[in-house]
Amino acid sequence: MGRVTERRKVIRIRDGAVSTRPDTLVAEEPLEIRLNGKPLAITMRTPGDDFALAAGFLVSEGVLGGAGDLQNIVYCAGATADGTNTYNVVDVKTAPGVTVPDITLERNVYTTSSCGLCGKASLDAVRTTARWTIDDAPPLRLEPELLAGLPDRLRAAQRVFDRTGGLHAAALFTEDGELLDIREDVGRHNAVDKLIGRALQNGQLPLSRAVLLVSGRASFELAQKAVMAGIPVLAAVSAPSSLAVDLAAETGLTLVGFLRGASMNVYAGEHRLALPATAATS
Repeated sequence: MGRVTERRKVIRIRDGAVSTRPDTLVAEEPLEIRLNGKPLAITMRTPGDDFALAAGFLVSEGVLGGAGDLQNIVYCAGATADGTNTYNVVDVKTAPGVTVPDITLERNVYTTSSCGLCGKASLDAVRTTARWTIDDAPPLRLEPELLAGLPDRLRAAQRVFDRTGGLHAAALFTEDGELLDIREDVGRHNAVDKLIGRALQNGQLPLSRAVLLVSGRASFELAQKAVMAGIPVLAAVSAPSSLAVDLAAETGLTLVGFLRGASMNVYAGEHRLALPATAATS
């Protein structure tokens, strides 16, 4: 437990001078997620918030929709041949009566810290059905200046990044710019799952008045996670993918990319931003 960082010896070269020193690295370990005792997925993650990560992952997979769908999550004892608990295997037990989709056969799920979900049986298997439409009624109305200030607030709250420089972060903000929660992980998709999983555990889904900010790019997978949690706005400091833009346009998600300083690109859902009247026609 608590294996967020590790120390390793590094040879440092600066201006031709060579020295040896310890360096702090972000930890990366596999986490196996079991569903009702059956292996479902393996993700490479930074240890910590593992129960929230598993819960959030299952929200994205369409298994869980609220705290009432979840009975409990436990670490599996005897995860190794000698019976040692590595805290790298969790079992999620759904509440009685919860219908579990047959995702073990159709979705051969393996996630990496870099690209997220891999090994999907087909493109159709990637899409999951959201329990909620994006229904922020009345719609959020965000000033571009408010969005512009969020990356600095995200960066200031990244505790482990300061020590390692090797973590992604995801944060939830209110429509007024108040920081609700932030999670870090070696994988950006894991950081988002940890946020959504905590929201599920706290009975806060759908997150219909929240803004999700991610420290990297906005992939299709991250857009889908936002939609599955009912989040109306996804902003990223880097570029979105074409499929993420297509999904945002299809579902009504507001998608903002290249959020850096006072600059940003709005790819979909511009009705939630307080833009000058000429912006929509120019």
